[in-house]
Amino acid sequence: MPESRPESHPTSRPTKTPTPAGEREPVEPTLRMLDARALRGLAHPLRMQLLADLRRKGPATASQLAERFGESSGSTSYHLRQLAAHGFVEDAVGHGKGRERWWQAAHEGTGFDGSLIHDADPATSSAAAVFLQAVASNHTQEVSAWISEAQTRLGRWEPGADLSDFTLRLTPAQSEEMVGRLHDVINTYRDLPEAQDTRTVRIHTHVLPRSAPE
Repeated sequence: MPESRPESHPTSRPTKTPTPAGEREPVEPTLRMLDARALRGLAHPLRMQLLADLRRKGPATASQLAERFGESSGSTSYHLRQLAAHGFVEDAVGHGKGRERWWQAAHEGTGFDGSLIHDADPATSSAAAVFLQAVASNHTQEVSAWISEAQTRLGRWEPGADLSDFTLRLTPAQSEEMVGRLHDVINTYRDLPEAQDTRTVRIHTHVLPRSAPE
């Protein structure tokens, strides 16, 4: 079974730019766009971890996920049922022969509309803040783990790894266009033929407008 694609949390998708002749066409992942109700159902650190794990590693049981995350199977089972109630996970048909239930992610990624952070309903805006903090925390953990392992595990992957930051002066429209083009470039590398040295690569993009003009 092919490995599930990594989880993504894009904001509202900018207008798609035409693909130049001769370049690969972007392959769009299947996304579950968050509305206020779905956001409140997902905005829990453990639920987000469970969903991300199912997307990256494929179907699993509540007991298997409990062992991975140091939780009780009762806890993971409860949160998986909540995820299912909001359409994020579903039964993994054809897995397992016993009575234990197997779960799989229903989509490849999650689409987040940045306007939810300003929603008039305090419950929704608070859930949006929890969601974004959990995403940021996960990114921080992944970068820290990568740095810890880099000395012993990079090898010939060194030129293909990156940890960069940039400062630009852009209008809102220019920033939105840039984000869309970055996503398109990344999506052209989906579904490439498997090679002997293929491995999972995690890509983070952070575009953070400053709060006030300099």
